[in-house]
Amino acid sequence: MPVLTRLIPSPVVVDIRPGALDDLAGVLADERISQSGRLAVAVSGGSGAKLRERIAPSLPGATWYEVGGGTLDDAIRLAGDMKAGHFDAVVGLGGGKIIDCAKFAAARVGLPLVAVPTNLAHDGLCSPVATLDNDAGRGSYGVPNPIAVLIDLDVIREAPARFVRSGIGDAISNINSVADWELSNRVNGEKIDGLAAAMARQAGEAVLRHPGGIGDNDFLQVLAEALVLTGISMSISGDSRPASGSCHEINHAFDLLFPKRAASHGEQCGLGAAFAMYLRGAHEESAYMAEVLRRHGLPVLPEEIGFTLDEFVRAVEFAPETRPGRYTILEHLDLKTNQIKDIYADYVKAIGS
Repeated sequence: MPVLTRLIPSPVVVDIRPGALDDLAGVLADERISQSGRLAVAVSGGSGAKLRERIAPSLPGATWYEVGGGTLDDAIRLAGDMKAGHFDAVVGLGGGKIIDCAKFAAARVGLPLVAVPTNLAHDGLCSPVATLDNDAGRGSYGVPNPIAVLIDLDVIREAPARFVRSGIGDAISNINSVADWELSNRVNGEKIDGLAAAMARQAGEAVLRHPGGIGDNDFLQVLAEALVLTGISMSISGDSRPASGSCHEINHAFDLLFPKRAASHGEQCGLGAAFAMYLRGAHEESAYMAEVLRRHGLPVLPEEIGFTLDEFVRAVEFAPETRPGRYTILEHLDLKTNQIKDIYADYVKAIGS
């Protein structure tokens, strides 16, 4: 019988532990990513600049590039600057905006990317997507997966707590996203990649069920691993389907309708996931999800992030327009204004105050 298998796009190195940053040069040399040490390192002017002082002595062959923001222009400018060098790889050292810029620039110049995030705000640290602001608002650009991911838990602990909380909301929302994918499969026959779905769902469940908090290394380890696995699940499926459902549609609606008032990505996705789970009739799961989100200091009601009931209803109504062609519980139910208000009142009673 023939042996059937497939190659899974994933990083060569995933190193998640306290002190990982101090071994960056050695890891890249040992894994033959950069034995010469010729690296282009993209950093921010904030936390990245402080880390530069710490690790620059161990990377004598590196050229450092300060990235001003997270726009498409920033990424194109970074790629142009790097073309003059002869590098083995690009290192993105910083938050999500820096890593997304580095992803795009690395793809543009044909170099592998090493992702070294300084916070765990969302699952983009290992995904095949770069999200960048452009003239039309915000765009998602397909890029290769990082060749390596190093996450120093000591650095993560120094980041503002809100960034970790955002990552928790994004990871937990996987559970709702996979449920939406399965709904589309039942109704429309959309194909599901079982491995991608399993990885994304179990990543979300691991964070949801963990008893620890953001001050615990054990919990941060699980959260970091969950976000990496979620990124790999998107590479396996070839799109964001395993980690982007009705919860993310609601998040995008907040961003588009109220761009100057929107909360963090993970806060909005977590809230959206808890409500969407209630919409699909998973009332016990919704209540438990809301309980865990609250325990971690995340919002479960729109007023907790500064939105009125009418604004939330407007976002839920508008949400399906943010991802044309994607089928979720929102498209399935096709709720009108009064229906959303009625269900929201039941949701509030179900999760308690």
